[in-house]
Amino acid sequence: MRSVALLLAQGFGVGRLRPAPGTWGSVLGLLWVTVLLLPGSLWFYWAGMAAGFAVCVWLCDLAEKLIGKKDPSSVVLDEVAAMPLCFLAPVLSARLTTGAMESLTLLFSGQNCLRTLALFVAFRVFDVWKPWPIRQSQRLPGGWGITVDDFIAAFYVNLAWLATSTLIRVWG
Repeated sequence: MRSVALLLAQGFGVGRLRPAPGTWGSVLGLLWVTVLLLPGSLWFYWAGMAAGFAVCVWLCDLAEKLIGKKDPSSVVLDEVAAMPLCFLAPVLSARLTTGAMESLTLLFSGQNCLRTLALFVAFRVFDVWKPWPIRQSQRLPGGWGITVDDFIAAFYVNLAWLATSTLIRVWG
């Protein structure tokens, strides 16, 4: 059971890749976004994000204890679990404007590929830079400190996307 928990917390070994294990974990997070988009249900997407958060807190806490180090770099489940939140604003925007869920073709094809790349890069920038209160949230105990900072970084990605989208519409 412990080795399975560690395997999951390390993103099936992705967290052991060098350099930049958090970036590799974020790449795996794109797969998680894909899984959540496949059913075409906003409720499924929300439920997957919530479940991802809860499981992440629990497994990252356990992994931290098993490894014996605070927020070990090989634990990347936090990046995986936070990635769907990075795409929440575009998903909700598509739902509001078209009445349909964002599809995988819209997410990973053509011009939208640039948007996906921009959201990915923005997440990595916020996760590494750790502006307030991201850095401070890492002081939370165990899995909370590992997980919450990435979810705040993902929230910042949404704010950046909303600001950029608004500017493009206004000045467009």
